[in-house]
Amino acid sequence: MASSSIPLRRDGVLDRFAIGLSGLCVVHCLASALFLGIFASAAGALMNPLFHEVGLALAIGFGALALGRGMMTHGYMMPAAIGGLGLGVMMGALHLPHGGGETFWTIIGVGLLALGHDLNRRAIA
Repeated sequence: MASSSIPLRRDGVLDRFAIGLSGLCVVHCLASALFLGIFASAAGALMNPLFHEVGLALAIGFGALALGRGMMTHGYMMPAAIGGLGLGVMMGALHLPHGGGETFWTIIGVGLLALGHDLNRRAIA
């Protein structure tokens, strides 16, 4: 019998939310690049480093919460390891100059993080 007072099916909600947040990050990266080419002045707000730092902080928070809770629930480390690798790639991409592969590496990191959340969600179900 599970000692958790929250049904296991609800645990996947955090992972689904985090996957959605990852999708929004990809849309942001692609839209920023597109807007930069079309509307250079409007893209300045989307390219603000603070925007990226807050987004990364949200990704780390949801990642730690959902992946950590999942690891404690199902006992598998692989989803958290893949998600952690994705966060590391995203952190590294944050330090690259715009146009220096930042968008490419951010999307790779977001994809790895979303994969970790999906594996975590499937392991709980």
